[in-house]
Amino acid sequence: MVTPDTAVDLINQALHIVMLLVTVLVLPGLLVGLLISLFQAATQINEQTLSFLPRLLVTLAAIGFAYHWAAQMLMDFCVSIFEQASHLVG
Repeated sequence: MVTPDTAVDLINQALHIVMLLVTVLVLPGLLVGLLISLFQAATQINEQTLSFLPRLLVTLAAIGFAYHWAAQMLMDFCVSIFEQASHLVG
């Protein structure tokens, strides 16, 4: 039977995985955006593509480098949920 403690534990695991995946994908773009903003402030260049395109490329590169790890992490979580399902139902 699903108890409140078990439900909270499952939600905690799911949120932890989501937080890791989002951090790996967003953090590189955030850092590049910060560096480009500093460069734009120093040179007073206000070109929108200068800030957008490098962040897009870095985010795509982060997805390219981390997709295997992210897919493996999601599959491991899914398998663990299915393994626990027999204990949770009854």
